[in-house]
Amino acid sequence: MNFDFSDDAKALGEQARKLFADKAGTTAARAAMAPGAPAFDAALWAEVANLGWTAARVPEAHGGLGLTAEESCMLAEAAGAHLAVVPLVSVLLATEALLLAGTEAQQAKWLPGIADGSVIAVPAWNEPGAVNPGVLAVSASGNALSGVKSPVPDLPGAHLAIVAAAGPDGPSLWLVDLAGANVETVETLDLVRRHGRLTLSNTAAEPLGDASHYQQWLDRAAVILAWEAIGTASSAMNMTVEYAKTRVAFGQTIGRYQGVKHKCADMFIKIELARAHALHGVAMIGSDGPELRQAAAAARVASIDAATYCGEEAVQLHGGIGFTWESDCQFYYRRARAISASLSGRVWWADRLVRALELRNRAAA
Repeated sequence: MNFDFSDDAKALGEQARKLFADKAGTTAARAAMAPGAPAFDAALWAEVANLGWTAARVPEAHGGLGLTAEESCMLAEAAGAHLAVVPLVSVLLATEALLLAGTEAQQAKWLPGIADGSVIAVPAWNEPGAVNPGVLAVSASGNALSGVKSPVPDLPGAHLAIVAAAGPDGPSLWLVDLAGANVETVETLDLVRRHGRLTLSNTAAEPLGDASHYQQWLDRAAVILAWEAIGTASSAMNMTVEYAKTRVAFGQTIGRYQGVKHKCADMFIKIELARAHALHGVAMIGSDGPELRQAAAAARVASIDAATYCGEEAVQLHGGIGFTWESDCQFYYRRARAISASLSGRVWWADRLVRALELRNRAAA
C-alpha cells in the first residue's frame, strides 16, 4: 500500500502553504491577539472559500469538490504551519462528521453552505475539566441538550456546532444551530485562535448518527488534527534551526554546539515519526481500513509529542529572547498546547492505542 499523498493532494498543499505564507503567519497572528480583533480574518476566509478549500470534502451533489481525506490533511498542515487566523481546521473536522453520520436531509441542509464558506461549522467536544471523550457532562433529553461546552475553538463567529453529548448508548454527536444560542468568547492560552463557551439549556438539537459514528469520527478527527500539529511543529523547528544558524555566542554560531544540534535533530525525528503515523492514518481513512483506530491513536500521540517538544525547545533554544512577548516563539508553544488539549490529551489517546493493539493481537491469535 502506498502511504504517500497523491500528486493532486501535494499540489493543493503547496498552494495552501503559499497563500498562508503570504497572508497569514506570525505577523497576522500578532495582529489577531490585539484587543477587539475580529474572531477570524474575514478577507482570508473569503479567499479560502473562493479557492474551494472549504468545499474540499463536500460531495459534488452538495456543491463541493468531492475530494479525499488527503486534501483535508494537506490543508490542515498548511493552516497549522502558518497559524492561519481562519476556522478552516474546525470546518474540515465538522465536515467529516456530517459526511460520516449525516442523513441526506442533514447534508443537504448544511453542506452547501459549508462548501461556499457562508456556514462555519465547528466541533464542540471540550467541557470544563473534561479529559475523557467517553465521559461527558452535556446530556440529551429528547431532542434537546443541556450543559456547557468550553473552550470550543473557533466558536465565536460560527453558525453550527457539532456537539458531543452523553447518551444511553454512549456519547454521540448532535447538530446545534447557533442562531440565538448562548455563545460567549473565552480567553485561552492560544491568544490567536478565538475560543468560546457554548451554554446549552434545553437547547434544541438534532442527532447526528449514533454512538458508533462518534467513535469513528474521533479517529478521523485525530488524523486531521495530527496534520495540523505536524505543521505547527515543523514551523517551530524551522524557526529554531534558522536562529541557530545565525545566533553567535562565544565566537561561533550556536548551531555548531553539539547540545543545540542534538535538540534540533530530536525535533526532526519526532516530526518525521508523527508524519509516518499520520500517513498511515490517512491511508486507513481512504481505504476504510481495519487499522484506522490504532493508526489514528498513534498519529495523535506522536503529533502531540512532536508539537509539544518543538514548541518548548523553540523557546528554550532562543534563550532569553524566546521567553519575551516580542518573540514569535510563543505562537507555536501556545498553539501546540491548544492542539494537545483540543480532543483530549496524550494519556487518553495512548490508552486508546494500547486497547486497539490488544484487539488486533487478540484477533490475530
